Amino acid sequence: MPIVTLAGSPSATSRSRSRCMLNYVKQRIGATHGQLSSFALDDFDPAALVQGRWDDPGVVALRDAVAAADAVVIAPPVYQASFSGGLKLMLDLLPQHALTHKTVLALATGGSDHHLLMLDYALKPVLSSLGARHQLAGVYASPLHIEKTADGRYRLGESVRERLDEVIDELIESLAPVAKSRTRDLARLALA
Repeated sequence: MPIVTLAGSPSATSRSRSRCMLNYVKQRIGATHGQLSSFALDDFDPAALVQGRWDDPGVVALRDAVAAADAVVIAPPVYQASFSGGLKLMLDLLPQHALTHKTVLALATGGSDHHLLMLDYALKPVLSSLGARHQLAGVYASPLHIEKTADGRYRLGESVRERLDEVIDELIESLAPVAKSRTRDLARLALA
């Protein structure tokens, strides 16, 4: 099961809360449940993002990975009650129906619980415009849910870890029929 992750934090050295959640998802899914392709803002030439250079090698790799994916996991931080502009630049470089027939999971972190509805009112419509019809219930976390340790790293609290475990299990379960279908198709090709 090819799965693409998109980290929407604009920091090149980010150890942000959103990446903490995304890393947990990637560890849980691991090699046993899918082939992961991960993209972050700092993987791209900033001019290619801002100028919408469709032929940039990084942008081409992103589009190809999303096209081949069965699922996309998106993890932006929240700024001014919306997701990061950097993530929007990444999404703008995808074709209009890039998320059609894909399971989409959104994870977000913000400075307080006041931004909780960003997933439904800011991000979900953008993902829908890209064809995402199967969007799992997203997970939002604030500093109350993910603590910063003395060494500058982040650690998931028990409540957010439980919510992530539930949605990861749902993601894996939603992709099981796709994996079975792909296995059947490969078996048919081998017999042909």
